[in-house]
Amino acid sequence: MRFDRFTIALLILRPDAPDLDEEAAAALQDAHMAHLAELHEEGHLLAAGPLLGEPDREFRGLSILNVEPEEALKLKERDPAVRAGRFSVKVMPWIVPGGAMAFSPTRFPRSLAEAEATETGPEGVR
Repeated sequence: MRFDRFTIALLILRPDAPDLDEEAAAALQDAHMAHLAELHEEGHLLAAGPLLGEPDREFRGLSILNVEPEEALKLKERDPAVRAGRFSVKVMPWIVPGGAMAFSPTRFPRSLAEAEATETGPEGVR
């Protein structure tokens, strides 16, 4: 049997994350979203999105990448929200039976305003 390999990356809220005012938090979220859009445009990121739940939840986001875990970690550590100390990153290899998962190119929003302007945009994601 053939297996397809992916890398899963989890964004984890750091317990020592900096306190940001609303304007700074929105700017950092926009920079984070722009980074994800760039990774997708470069062909590294297949899917990404927030993990929903309570505001103080530990696990904040999940990404599926088509690069090895070491490369995925390097790419995800360039995220402005990681560099700012808001999140840490955990990566792990993931395999599925060949052909079980299919990803289509799409357009990732580059900001909260862009996401909220669409019918399917995330509501209240920060």
